[in-house]
Formats: sequence, structure tokens, C-alpha cells
Amino acid sequence: MPSELIEVLEPAAQVYRVKQVHGNTILTPSEIAATAGQEEDLPLADGSLTDRGNQSVWACSADCTPALIADDRTGQVAAVHAGWRGTATKILPVAIARLLASGSQIEHLRVALGPAIAGEVYQVSLQVAAEVGATILPSEVAASPEDIVAALAQLPDPPILPDPHPGRVRLDVRRVNAIQLQQLGISADRIAIAPHCTYQEPERFFSYRRDKLKKVQWSGIVSR
Repeated sequence: MPSELIEVLEPAAQVYRVKQVHGNTILTPSEIAATAGQEEDLPLADGSLTDRGNQSVWACSADCTPALIADDRTGQVAAVHAGWRGTATKILPVAIARLLASGSQIEHLRVALGPAIAGEVYQVSLQVAAEVGATILPSEVAASPEDIVAALAQLPDPPILPDPHPGRVRLDVRRVNAIQLQQLGISADRIAIAPHCTYQEPERFFSYRRDKLKKVQWSGIVSR
């Protein structure tokens, strides 16, 4: 649990987390603290960002992408849970927008995308791939799922891979998130992507798609 893990990072920091619902809501500790501290009373959101120093924010994942964002000038940080649904509603750009509204500048941000299911094994429908992929394509391309998937396949280092089953493709959600960030102006050298797949590395990670059990990995970051 984050309350135990924080002892390793910074014992004096306050812990903040949310009840993740695969949306794109981002909350501050002040907004989180407005609710009771019990698990069932956690606010519904998929990300949190600090509003003062010595705060720790956490995201949990089972195959979705945990994203940690830091401003290396102000020390403000954010933790985001980016599944395919959150990615389709641009949760990372939403988080970045809140950081910018709090005084950050795009060139001062660093992002780490943690272990998640890799595109090579993440089979999804054409419709899901199109919902996610449309976020990184010009609006005129979004005519049909097939058109969107075809356009994605033409991108450098494409986030789409073929699948032998009709109406299915393989989707790299982390790659889509990285492209969204770069389209905001965050340079590739300030985006770190963990070279690990939760599905293919059972000795290291839990995977909901592999194990069909409700367990999670936690990722946390502490504000300066």
C-alpha cells in the first residue's frame, strides 16, 4: 500500500490517492482531502497532482500505464492512471493542462511511463483502437475505425500492430500516450518509457489480462 511504500521514499510526506474509474479526472490533495479517508470514500478520479511540497501522489495499475509527471523547476508532480479509456479521453494532456495552469512550463516537465501491457500482446477491437488512435490524428482522418487504424499503421514507430483475428489489432497504449505528450511540445528525451510488459513478465508484475485477479502495482512520486 502507498502508506507503507512511502516509508522508503519520504516518511514525512503525506499520501494521496484516488479510486480509479478509467476516466480523465485529475484532483489535487486539497480536493482529495475533502472526502473521508476510507477506501470506499476515495474520490472518483484517475490522477492526482500536488499543490504544495512534501506530498506524495499515487496511481495503481494492473496492465494500464502508470504515468508520473514532474516539473523540475517548481517541484510539482502528478501521478496518473492511463488505461485505454483514459487515453482515449486524453488524460495525460488533461493532467499537463492542470500543471500549466498551476505555473509549470511545458519545457520543464519530465514524464515516466511505467510498466504496462505491451502493444505486441494487447489485442483490442478496431473500435477501441480507433477511439484511442483518433486522439493523435488530424480530425479529417477520423472517418471510420478502419481509416483510423490504417492511418495509425503509417506513423513512424506505429502504435498499431496486426492481429490474426478479423476485426482485431494490437494496440500500444504507452506509445499513444507518448505521442500525445510530444504533440503538446514535450520532447522525446524528456519522456521515459519503461521497457517492461506486465503481461509477459509474471515473475515481476501482476497482469489482470493474464491472471484475471484483482491485484495492482503501485507507482508513486513525491513533490519537492
